[in-house]
Amino acid sequence: MSTATVSAKSAKKPKKAKAGVSPAMRRTKGEKIYNVVNIIILTLFALICTYPFYYLIINSLSSNQAAAAGDVTWYIKGLHWDNYKTVLGLDGLGTAAWISVARTVVGTVLTVLASAYRGFMFTQQKMWKRSFWYRFVVITMYFNAGLIPMFITMKNYGLTNNFWVYILPAIVQPFNIILVKTYIESIPASLQEAAEVDGAGTMTVFWKIVLPMCTPILATVAIFSAVNQWNSFQDTLIYMTDSKLWSLQYLLYTYINQASSIANSVKANAANAAMLATAATPTAIRMTVSVIVVLPIMFIYPFFQRFFVKGMMLGAVKG
Repeated sequence: MSTATVSAKSAKKPKKAKAGVSPAMRRTKGEKIYNVVNIIILTLFALICTYPFYYLIINSLSSNQAAAAGDVTWYIKGLHWDNYKTVLGLDGLGTAAWISVARTVVGTVLTVLASAYRGFMFTQQKMWKRSFWYRFVVITMYFNAGLIPMFITMKNYGLTNNFWVYILPAIVQPFNIILVKTYIESIPASLQEAAEVDGAGTMTVFWKIVLPMCTPILATVAIFSAVNQWNSFQDTLIYMTDSKLWSLQYLLYTYINQASSIANSVKANAANAAMLATAATPTAIRMTVSVIVVLPIMFIYPFFQRFFVKGMMLGAVKG
């Protein structure tokens, strides 16, 4: 037997690829290890991000004595709904909730429309002084007159103790306009040119062609605007003295500061030991209020998630 034959037999035969697995789906051992480590890290990161919300929820539903003692960390102990009954029964909550919902809906719709229109117009070559106006809007991201001039301006416009002070200052947002403008620039210009050849005007192109194609980025803008409107309470603190126009967040903020007095009032009205065991404590009041404020946004986001991700990817500012 020749040396060449022995060498050929002793050489390792290449492993056959597994049937049904395409070359693109094959992974080396190092890639598999990387994927496992990556999944573990991302899972831990997700748990770290979600645990604070979970902690608030289980403590707001657990026995107030156990929650105050710090015994509730992983699961509910002594389930009850008295904390939510106490908070939801506070004076003025219904009116404040209506104000917050109204400002969120109206403010989000107007912000989305304004961002879409301005972003579209800044892509039009025929817009008068387009570059100047675009830079004028963008520069407002870096400069702010300050709190006192802003208050004086709103007062001179008659917007103090006025519902529209929640809406008007937040309509034009340079960051949102930049996102929409960049997204629209990725849409083929031939679509607009074809529409104009058929006699469509600028507004027709905007409403019937551009706006329907901007759903992903407009959903992103809507989430940004809705979260900002829902969570804001500083404008109520600055511009509102009429309690009928207080937002839910500001009202709950005042209740958080008054948690001790509210808890003492509930305990004083407890008729027996069983009621006293579930009577609200300052910690329970604060956690319950936090859950009420956060949950609406947490429920809304999943419905817009796919649009949000697509909008951020396609509408990202290019370098």
